[in-house]
Amino acid sequence: MALFRLNIEWADDSKNTLVYKYPFKKSGREVNNKSSLTVRESQMAVFVYKGQIADIFEPGLYQLETNILPILTKLAAWKYAFETPITLDVYFVNTKQFTNIKWGTQNPIMMRDPEFGAIRVRGYGAFAFKVDDPATFLKELFGTNSTFKTSDIEDYAKTMLISALADALGESKISALDLAGNTLEFNEMVKLNVQEKFSEMGLKLTNLFIENMSVPTEVERALDERSRLGILGGATDTMMKVAAAEAMKDAAKNPGVGGTFMGAGVGLGAGAAVGSVFAEAMKPQAQNGQAAQGNGAAQAAQGGKTCAKCGAQIPSGAKFCPECGEKVAQKRFCVNCGAEIPAGAKFCPECGNKQ
Repeated sequence: MALFRLNIEWADDSKNTLVYKYPFKKSGREVNNKSSLTVRESQMAVFVYKGQIADIFEPGLYQLETNILPILTKLAAWKYAFETPITLDVYFVNTKQFTNIKWGTQNPIMMRDPEFGAIRVRGYGAFAFKVDDPATFLKELFGTNSTFKTSDIEDYAKTMLISALADALGESKISALDLAGNTLEFNEMVKLNVQEKFSEMGLKLTNLFIENMSVPTEVERALDERSRLGILGGATDTMMKVAAAEAMKDAAKNPGVGGTFMGAGVGLGAGAAVGSVFAEAMKPQAQNGQAAQGNGAAQAAQGGKTCAKCGAQIPSGAKFCPECGEKVAQKRFCVNCGAEIPAGAKFCPECGNKQ
């Protein structure tokens, strides 16, 4: 019987095919020692004999002889070294990376935030994977299908990713405020958690990207309000003091509304601020009053007098006020201590000095 020559190969022109079953001619799935096998880069060829995985070939050109098919030779118990054709199936497995596969949370993930309590979180991104163990992949997922595409595994892979993401959120115990700044850490945590599941199917998660983690709209509003208050925190106290000072000026112009203003300020929770501003505003006035009193005492010690009617200063020895003409009562002062001497007294009532 003449042996036919057959070259087994797969020229992959697709972008999403994981496994391709070589289509033998109608004459059957027979391979002999005249046959050859071409495995291109990013491919692996799997020979299946009677439902069992026999031999696996990496990229290269092979002449199909019994010495390069040890497992298949043993399974088939050949005696004639491929001179008799053998029937088998050949599968080409694509081992390149399949990238930019989008994922997202259809339903929000519940997490316990240390600051806000229980909140819902959504996320989306992309991932990439490849076939890492062709034999395991064929056993666990592919079976005997003629082809297997990325769409046949994407949904299952996304489910595993989201489950791993939920676990990572629960284990991290991080606040929603810090999610955006920890996406790289989440990438590594999720990859570590989900890789074991991928390995069970003969796959490898090569890349994972978490593009965004978001919270519900009402929580976003609360975070925005909190941020706004945080920005104004240093200016709020100053703004309250300025407003209170302006109100105090208006109240000083109209004494009748002063009490009303203070009552309103206390009612609005601004009593402390108003009191503080009032105290600050009164400091210069108190200092001025103290200075005036000091000046008056100094003048009195020097023998000067003050008009009882208009308050003007009267020179020593004057009998009438130079401002209003009021007659000044003549008083004597102790030359020793400066105390006033009553009319007709011969001794100072303070120090006893003779006058």
